[in-house]
Amino acid sequence: MMFDHEGTPVRTGRAAVNGTSLHYRTAGSGPAVVLLHGVPKTSYHWRHLVPRLTPHYTVVVPDLRGLGDSARPSDGYDSATMSDDIAELMNHLGHRTYTVVGEDWGAVIGYQLAARHRDHVTALVFAEALFPGFGFEDHTALTPENVSSGMHLWHLGFYFQPDVPEMLISGHERELITYMIKYERSRPDTATPEAVDEYVRCYSMPGGIRAMLSIYRAMLVDAEQNRQAAQKKLDIPVLALGGSAFIGDRCESQMRLMAHDVTGHVFDAGHDLAEEVPDEMTDVLLPFLATHQ
Repeated sequence: MMFDHEGTPVRTGRAAVNGTSLHYRTAGSGPAVVLLHGVPKTSYHWRHLVPRLTPHYTVVVPDLRGLGDSARPSDGYDSATMSDDIAELMNHLGHRTYTVVGEDWGAVIGYQLAARHRDHVTALVFAEALFPGFGFEDHTALTPENVSSGMHLWHLGFYFQPDVPEMLISGHERELITYMIKYERSRPDTATPEAVDEYVRCYSMPGGIRAMLSIYRAMLVDAEQNRQAAQKKLDIPVLALGGSAFIGDRCESQMRLMAHDVTGHVFDAGHDLAEEVPDEMTDVLLPFLATHQ
């Protein structure tokens, strides 16, 4: 369950958009902000931030295509298509303009949303993500530097291989998700049993792991999409947020390749900022949102 600032459960719904069906939550009033989660998470990732935003903003919190309680179609897992999902959802809900807050894969999708729908996105928050086509692939290499820094992303190559990951992960979704989430945080206790249960519930549903893997298997397509989009830098304000124990200031340096107006902030945290340091994240996020609506 997710609640607004008054302790009221948020509204939930489903919308048929872009050839699929997205589950979403929404609450609050004021200018619209859409929150895009990463992997292996769902919209539940934002539960701490939602009540901090709803006094000032209308918050829309979708489950991305194939994830959470959204439908799991057979294709469309490249970041451009997934960004079009969100653009159609926001239009469906009557939000002509909005700020995008994305983390992990949701940040990459958020960038594509801003690049492809410039008339609708007023500002972008890009948290703890690496861009395919701009260095993400470099961290798959087994090098002393990647291993010693904790940035050896071994799972990308594993997930890219057809069929074998499904075979090995099936029946072990809890073990994989628990390991990935706790390993990537400097505060592993913030991965509460309730959160792990919710993530495991969704990724254990029919097609859950297939959909997750499909996002990674679209990386080469994403890389080309990002290279094309980067030829014209974003002209909206961008806030790049990192965790010192994971991607850190790389978020800002990457975004400077993609946008003209970039502000960066690094937290004393790991990969999952909205669950690890929600108060600190809110303290940085709210002034940015207030300035750039």
